[in-house]
Amino acid sequence: MVDQLESFWNLILDITAVFVTPDWNDPISWLPLLLLVGVVGPLLTLVALFWLRYLLTRPRPRVQFADARRPAPLDEAGEPVYPTGEPYCPRDAIIYEPGPTRCDVCGQDLLVRCPKCNLVRSADVTTCGNCGLEFTLKPRTRQLRPAAPPPGGAAAA
Repeated sequence: MVDQLESFWNLILDITAVFVTPDWNDPISWLPLLLLVGVVGPLLTLVALFWLRYLLTRPRPRVQFADARRPAPLDEAGEPVYPTGEPYCPRDAIIYEPGPTRCDVCGQDLLVRCPKCNLVRSADVTTCGNCGLEFTLKPRTRQLRPAAPPPGGAAAA
């Protein structure tokens, strides 16, 4: 029985000897990995989180597509003035960008004034009947404009 107690006591001393007098070569060799995991890893995580937060909350300019149609300007007599080479609706006094041939509001055919001889023709006819100018209206790219109140402030809308 004494031998068993003595072997048990020796086992306890062997186990505590590992903790009390450790072999310092193993923990020293683990220091670079522990430094990487314990210091560099959290710092990189914080940088990534702040970068992600910035991407999600950064201020973005508000833009809208410019309207493809605009009202025709009026002269001194109050009559609409239509530019040459751009389709327009005489009934609604709206100027369209090149491309459409029918009015979005009333459905009427759009008209175009010839840039050479000022003859008014339908927007779907490509050749002027007076001077023979071949004038094909091609749609432009969509323009972006900043979202803001109209000129004169929000009260003018």
